[in-house]
Amino acid sequence: MIGEGLSQFSFADPMWLWLLVLLPLLAILKGRFGGTAGVTFSSTASLVALGQRRRSRAGAVLTVLAHLALAALIVALAGPRLGRTLTRVHASGVDIMLVLDVSRSMLAEDFSIGRTRANRLEAVKRVTEQFIRQRPNDRIGIEAFAGRPYLVSPLTLDHDWLIANLDRLQVGLIEDGTAIGSALAAAANRLKDQPAKTKLIVLLSDGDNNAGRVTPMTAAEAARALNIRTYTIGAGTRGGEVPFPFQDTFGRTVYQNVNMEFNEETLKEIATLTNGRYFRATDTASLQRIFGEIDKMEKTKVEVEKTAEYRLLFPWCLLAGYVLLGAEILLSQTIWKRLP
Repeated sequence: MIGEGLSQFSFADPMWLWLLVLLPLLAILKGRFGGTAGVTFSSTASLVALGQRRRSRAGAVLTVLAHLALAALIVALAGPRLGRTLTRVHASGVDIMLVLDVSRSMLAEDFSIGRTRANRLEAVKRVTEQFIRQRPNDRIGIEAFAGRPYLVSPLTLDHDWLIANLDRLQVGLIEDGTAIGSALAAAANRLKDQPAKTKLIVLLSDGDNNAGRVTPMTAAEAARALNIRTYTIGAGTRGGEVPFPFQDTFGRTVYQNVNMEFNEETLKEIATLTNGRYFRATDTASLQRIFGEIDKMEKTKVEVEKTAEYRLLFPWCLLAGYVLLGAEILLSQTIWKRLP
């Protein structure tokens, strides 16, 4: 990743600029002994008083041109330049597959966003987006699952595109069920051939494995063999009933309190077997803390290298100096030519 800084003006050797102090001294000395005359006579005795009282216009212009030419040449010696700083970020990134449950039970509204009650999936999507934005140097992919897994986004550094796909997640796109084992196996398969040194799976579910062809333990053993660490998150209120939406005979949404317990042991065993950790998210705040903990534990190594590129401006100063000097010489030999 390359970042570009603002352009800045500087001098390569600013010590030469001290010579500019001499120019006012030269002007003072020149003024003390009289200005440069526009016309030179063989005998100037009769014009001494006039030369001391007032400098000629021609002589003043020629003097200014000569001093400006000297100033431009001195600035050129100081090496003016316009530079910009390039920042190169070398990131030893982490490859992460986010595996999210989109079974029907994720419609339970025991979470909240701000002060508004929200279903589990909407809360998960909001917190997952924050997690993605906090890890700009990591390749992240998303896999969703219900009765079977399906790919939402492959591993990518284009996190805006990734979040756009995350926003489109919803319940009901595939047959219902909770295929935890198949989802874990599919995510591990997508990570196995990647060159990243650190590979992670973050698996979030609110149910028990009841679908799919691969058992959770078989998938966890495969992930461990591939050195893929898995963090598992159980989402949902502990015990009791939760409000769940239903459609009545008139197509209206009504809520009933439904008991939605699930088996945490499966998620705990997956995490233990793959050297990860298990978390329980009972509300949006705890879900945010969990993703924050995972973010801290799996930090990406970033090395920053700064280099500067300069555009040298001294040729323009030399050109200005030569033009001014040439103008002074040309004027002194033409319209303001000195007569012997």
